[in-house]
Amino acid sequence: MVPYTQKLSALDVIRAKIYTLDSLNPHLHVWQFKGNKIVFTNGCFDIIHRGHVDYLAKACDCGDKLIVGINSDASVKRQGKSSSRPLQDEQTRAMIMASFHFVSAVIIFDEDTPIELIKAIAPDVLVKGADYDANETNKESKKYIVGSDIVKANKGEVKTIQFLEGFSTTIIEERIKNNAK
Repeated sequence: MVPYTQKLSALDVIRAKIYTLDSLNPHLHVWQFKGNKIVFTNGCFDIIHRGHVDYLAKACDCGDKLIVGINSDASVKRQGKSSSRPLQDEQTRAMIMASFHFVSAVIIFDEDTPIELIKAIAPDVLVKGADYDANETNKESKKYIVGSDIVKANKGEVKTIQFLEGFSTTIIEERIKNNAK
């Protein structure tokens, strides 16, 4: 007798990639048991643009499973970006991020930095944009990658990826403002 299986809708598949740390842990253990190389990156990812897609695809190429930490709305507000940010709420940003086939998991974090996520996930590769420096050790420096010391202590890699010139949420926001005048 063949068991009945119900096909998940595309939206269910996308929603299933949005986790809490507790719900992600069993998947992490399975991926690690299978020898998958876990990659972690984080950001606001407010208005998804070509630069984000390029960055995330390159981050995914650094391993087998890409986990993306999304700043909560409150966390974005504390980052000192423009007062209108985030333009989209955290659930919307998480759902858009989870819709990428190369993203394995999305997790929203409320802290100012993803340090607790990095400690819990213990990624094999930590990725940030090239406005950071993988070799910076001064935690007070703007170029320091939060959690890089933890990843390196666990024998992991810290990598930076060059941004695609001319693509940023700030540039898009300015274009919209200028066209509205």
